[in-house]
Formats: sequence, C-alpha cells, structure tokens
Amino acid sequence: MSTADRKVKEKEQLKTLILDSARKLFVEKGVAQTTIRSIAQHIDYSVGTVYVYFKDKNAILNELHTQGFAQLSSFFEVPRHVEDPMERLIAMGRLYIKFALENPDMYELMFTLKAPMDVLSAADEEEWKEGTNAFAFLKSTVEQCISQQHFKGHQPEPLTFMIWSLVHGMCSLHISNRTTGVRLQNAEHIVAAGFEEFVTILKKE
Repeated sequence: MSTADRKVKEKEQLKTLILDSARKLFVEKGVAQTTIRSIAQHIDYSVGTVYVYFKDKNAILNELHTQGFAQLSSFFEVPRHVEDPMERLIAMGRLYIKFALENPDMYELMFTLKAPMDVLSAADEEEWKEGTNAFAFLKSTVEQCISQQHFKGHQPEPLTFMIWSLVHGMCSLHISNRTTGVRLQNAEHIVAAGFEEFVTILKKE
C-alpha cells in the first residue's frame, strides 16, 4: 500500500471513529447534551480534528441519519426481486426487524431521537433520497399486494404507514427494554414471534 493510499485509509477510519462515537453519545446522553468537545474527548482527539471532518454537530447528525437509511435500504435489496408482493412484504418486515435489532443505536437515532429531523427539514431533498426510497419501496409493494386482491378496501398510503408503525413499534419497545419490563415469557424473541403473528393476519386478508 502506498503512502497516499494509507493516508486515505487512515482518514476514513478516523471519520468512522468520529461517527461511531457521536452516535453512541447522542443515544446515551442526548443530542443537546453532546458537544463536539465531548465527541473529541470520547475518541481522545482534539476538537480541531473533529472540525476537519465536520463543520458542526448537525453535519454529524446529517451524516449518521443518511448512513442509517442507506444501510436499511441495503437490507431491502435482498427481497427487491421477489416476484410475489406478499412474500416480498413479509421478507421486508423480517429484514427490517433484523436491521433494527442488530443496530439498536443507529435505529434509535433514525426513528426515536427528534434532533435529526431538525437537520432533515433543512437538508436538500437529494441528500435524503435513502429515506424516501425506503418508504416508496414499501408502499409500492403494498400497492402490488392490493392489485393482487389482498387488503381489499384499504388505501395504500395509510396501510403502508400502519404496517411500518406496527413493526417499528415492536422494534422500539424491544430496544428500549420495555419488553423485559412487562415480564414476557419469551422477551428475547418476542419481536420475531410477534411479527409471525402479524404474518398470519396478513395472509388471512
């Protein structure tokens, strides 16, 4: 590896370190309580080093939010070519749960913390195509299900929102340890089990 290539790799590694540390601090301490200085201290670098990569805290939030939706979209690439829309919808639900439970800090930042939405409202639409594309893919799958006589009498957009909300709610309750708090018998696997119950309902439509 050349000196130039090594420097590029080191820069990418440091940027990743900053983002990973910021994500943890945002979730643990809250966005308002997290500063560029606290991020720098967390990774044992100077404040100036962080500013080399990001102009402010919002830029870090923007990068993390975009990164999260890009990761989620990559999960959805797996079932994209499943021809049966109902089977595709079910596969998407299972993969969504897998993403959420394997990336709890990122998931909370994407869907629980309010602060990223302040950044989102000020961002160019092109910067956030990952989020809109993920929802559009889900909605188009629901529309195809309706065209094949599933979900009779339902409207695509509110139905899509309801399906997303249900799966999100299960993931969020589990990540925030609410599932253990109510003493469920199988709390560790309740999200997957709950989704399979939902699948049974879907297939009855």
